Amino acid sequence: MIQGALNIKKLLGAMRRLDASDLHIKVGIPPTYRVGGELRPIEADPVSEDEADHLLDPLLSEVQKKRFAETGDLDFAWHIEDPDGGPGDRFRINMLRSGNHTHAAIRRVKAEIPSYEDLHLPPVYSKIVTQEREGLVLVVGVTGSGKSSTLAAMIEQVNRTRAENIITVEDPVEYRFYPKQSIVSQREIGIDVTDFHEALKHIVRQDPDVILIGEMRDQQTVLSAIQAAETGHLVFATLHTADTMGAFGRMLEFFPQDERTFIRNSLAATMKAICAQRLVPSNKEITGTSVVPAVEVLLTSPTVKELIRDERDADLPSVIASSRSEGMVSFTQHFAELVDKEWIDMQTAMEFAPNRDQLKSILKGVQVKSSTLVNRIKG
Repeated sequence: MIQGALNIKKLLGAMRRLDASDLHIKVGIPPTYRVGGELRPIEADPVSEDEADHLLDPLLSEVQKKRFAETGDLDFAWHIEDPDGGPGDRFRINMLRSGNHTHAAIRRVKAEIPSYEDLHLPPVYSKIVTQEREGLVLVVGVTGSGKSSTLAAMIEQVNRTRAENIITVEDPVEYRFYPKQSIVSQREIGIDVTDFHEALKHIVRQDPDVILIGEMRDQQTVLSAIQAAETGHLVFATLHTADTMGAFGRMLEFFPQDERTFIRNSLAATMKAICAQRLVPSNKEITGTSVVPAVEVLLTSPTVKELIRDERDADLPSVIASSRSEGMVSFTQHFAELVDKEWIDMQTAMEFAPNRDQLKSILKGVQVKSSTLVNRIKG
């Protein structure tokens, strides 16, 4: 058991040195890191069944061990102190039972709350936080797209710049906020409260100005977020969906058909912004990091509100693409910007962009403008 404690701590500690985002523990393969988006097994023997079942034991409380034994799933966070006195690292750990043995997926989350500059996010994110005092702001993306880090930066902006009462509900808590101008209460599922439903049932009675919901994963959570936004609170939440347009369909899926018109009207009234993102490999020599986010941002203008109410979600991409001056940006437009800044290369952009032909067209326009500017300077 002591050896297991040493092994897991060494494996977690190596993630910073390797700049690894994830660590996977599975029976039959060596421990495997994700570095720059690619899976890289270490040079070691495959993890045995006994090693997998007990490797993470030193990180667990008796309550957590019991819960995992009963459910076969467990989410929790773990922190490693920096021996040099820095903020150290936090880890989001998911344990699951597979083939009657324990597997784990571990995400490294830096303990220091990142800034927008650290995350390479565009200025519109800060603008959203500055302007909005109530309503619903969503950060959406697939697993591993950096949603939690983005939300942490947004909440920290509120914490630094406004006197607000911030209450978060998270599963698990990844970043620890320390009161600055705001006061912050962070509630962790399984430790401070049993589930999201129980936490949100009474949250508006706790005098919040700002609410963070770690993930909207069911009907009750979505409804609670909308109701809190309708009653004058600023609500931040994440949703597991690939893009801004898909966010509406994902939320509506939780409700029966005869309730969806009501939900659409509520979303049209309360939604302030949807920020979608995905992480793509970057030019590390320029960005200083192995991945950067490509983003899509939808702001709810009067036109957008009308489209939401009228079930015309398919028209939203056109509105985003034509509203760059208002701060909106489509994935394709942002990929073009990333290439233009040399944060990513053309091959990466073509691999990940949703519309390659449009990307080529935008980049051609950028190149023409650049050439014209150079000629003017020479002239």
